[in-house]
Amino acid sequence: MADYIYLLENRLSAAQQRAIRIVRDLARTEEMTVFLTGGAVRDLTAGSAVRDLDLTVVGDATKLRAGVEASGAIFTGDNARAQVLYFLFPGGVRVEVSTAVSIEFPKPGKPVYTPTGIIEDLRRRDFTANAMALSLNEGSYGLLMDPLNGVADIENRELRLISNYGFLEDPIRMVRGIRLSARLGWQMEERTRQRYESAKAEDLFGSVAPESIGYELEEIFYEEDPVRVMRALDAEGWLKLLSPQLASAKPNEAALTDLREKQGQLLTQGVLADASALALPLLLGKLSAADQAAVKKSFARPGFATQVDTLESRTRDLQTRFSGKEAATPSAAWRMLHEAEPELVLSMLLNGKGVVQQRLKTFLNDSPTARQRIPYATLQEMRITPDLPEYKELLDKLFFELMDGKLSTPEELKAYLEPYSPPAPPPPVNLRRARAKKEARPSRAKGKKAAAAEAEATLETVAEQEEALGVAEGLMEPGTLTGPDRGPEPTPETPLEGKVAPLAPREEEPTAQKPAKPAKAPKVLPEADTEAARKLTAQPAPVATRQGKAATTPHPEASRDVAAKRPVVIPQASAKQAAPKQADRGNSAKAVAPSRNAAKVAPPAKKSSPAKSVPQPKKGSGGSAKPSSKAAVSSAKGTKAPAKAAKAVKTAPPKKGAAAPSASSKQKPAVKAVKAKSIKPNSATPAKKAPAKAPVKSVPARPAKKAASKAAKSAPKKSGRR
Repeated sequence: MADYIYLLENRLSAAQQRAIRIVRDLARTEEMTVFLTGGAVRDLTAGSAVRDLDLTVVGDATKLRAGVEASGAIFTGDNARAQVLYFLFPGGVRVEVSTAVSIEFPKPGKPVYTPTGIIEDLRRRDFTANAMALSLNEGSYGLLMDPLNGVADIENRELRLISNYGFLEDPIRMVRGIRLSARLGWQMEERTRQRYESAKAEDLFGSVAPESIGYELEEIFYEEDPVRVMRALDAEGWLKLLSPQLASAKPNEAALTDLREKQGQLLTQGVLADASALALPLLLGKLSAADQAAVKKSFARPGFATQVDTLESRTRDLQTRFSGKEAATPSAAWRMLHEAEPELVLSMLLNGKGVVQQRLKTFLNDSPTARQRIPYATLQEMRITPDLPEYKELLDKLFFELMDGKLSTPEELKAYLEPYSPPAPPPPVNLRRARAKKEARPSRAKGKKAAAAEAEATLETVAEQEEALGVAEGLMEPGTLTGPDRGPEPTPETPLEGKVAPLAPREEEPTAQKPAKPAKAPKVLPEADTEAARKLTAQPAPVATRQGKAATTPHPEASRDVAAKRPVVIPQASAKQAAPKQADRGNSAKAVAPSRNAAKVAPPAKKSSPAKSVPQPKKGSGGSAKPSSKAAVSSAKGTKAPAKAAKAVKTAPPKKGAAAPSASSKQKPAVKAVKAKSIKPNSATPAKKAPAKAPVKSVPARPAKKAASKAAKSAPKKSGRR
């Protein structure tokens, strides 16, 4: 169905489609169904040019005559017995409107017509290729009805007789078979050919009705090549039976050939002219006027004879208008030629002279070039697309302007098209939503500290974070780290880990990357106490701090000497021993433990002079060690120490050049005592008293031989409570 809809919309001319719409609408008004039948469906299927239209209605076709004539069509004749009306629509379109009937032949050539449905109407026709119909009704538009499989015979290019007695019942079908074979180049099917020969031998042509003879005679002049058809009919002996005058006529074949060429030129410009009215005088040129009148009188359509007789006068009227000021410009001449009857334009092209012939040549030669110069790319850039309602009208106007040579530059072209250019569309709206940020999931390590972590997330500085953590652990009071005199804030590079000890100096472990400071000469402080210095130089036992690092505890007497501000003599330290750094924020000193490598391998030392020798503490006399991360340090007696802390005392290797002791030697490395600065307590924030702790048992000094291997084991893993 879809294929035939396409053929109806694309293979038919605009004038033919208009004629179909008019008859279709009138049939719908009269509540009748209408179908395209006969030769039009055959030519659409075979790919041939559609020359005329056969429309069959289920009902009385005579009721449509008044409406068709009112639409502008010319009534050219009818067949009352078969209920067939003949019309000529504008554009030279010939249309037959007939009633669907069934035919019976009580006698050869004497049909009896009975109104019926469309299928019965198809079954009573002559050949299977002509027994097809296309529905033009709403709901079934384009539906093909082929009860006798005519499509197969069209593919085989054969003419197959529907009824075995078709040639005997209506002998005019033999003439029609020869005419169609000559026009289409088809052959009769084998059995059909046998029946044709049998019926021709019966000599039944004398029983054919006069209207049927006139119809077939008229169809010869509608053929595209009537000379070939006439020769084929003359060879079979049918031309004399149709018209003895036509059989004796000698057609002007040269003029007919020129006529077909001119017809083709107009066809390329969209002018579809019917050359039958012009071909008739050329076919009957050498006949007398009486003979020509006799041939015209036998036509089934009297209007066709009238059209031929009035053709010359109507052509003169068009030439007068065309040669005047009305068609002075190429665009005006183009409009006039397309509005006139195609047959008159063909007649004027065939017989015109002077100005008429010159303007016709301009029409045929300049129109195609003007159509090709339409700037479709510029139209697209200016958003003038076929979707606009006035697009086709604009193309016609632009075509006329280009034809007249008015738009010669691109600037003039854009200025002409500017009023038709629609405004630019608004920018597209971005409907994509912004991707929502993922909520931070709470860490699994929070546990019991979820509340503290939430409060910590809102803090602004590192000091506030450390102070909040210390307050949560009960180790400090608010304002300890955020007071006015607390020094610089801790940096993010050294965050507080674990619990925070208030006012505790930071311990910095010496690393291999840091270069050691060169050895300095011993400082002699005024009024130094030799006994205090000797006690300070005693090597304390390493004690594990809370952070897992070894630290030394100063001697109790050294603490009293420092508190009394007695100057002490500090022996010269080794070049490899780095000076402890002061804590960033803490006001008290923190003891720094020696590295584990130093404890394992004792560096060799030379024998020193008695004045420079350092006394070693006796076994069991070592001071007790306490974690230096707390602010307060309690003595062995249990007394509370002030908030000040001494600087860390490091064991230092002997000076360079000293003799290395043997493995059995009991000498200990020299220890550098560092003066602890007395720091005034913060007046703004009082120092928090450290809770009393159980004293740590002192670890006696081991011999040097075993100290290197068991230094790590001698220190307890944890000191104090966390």
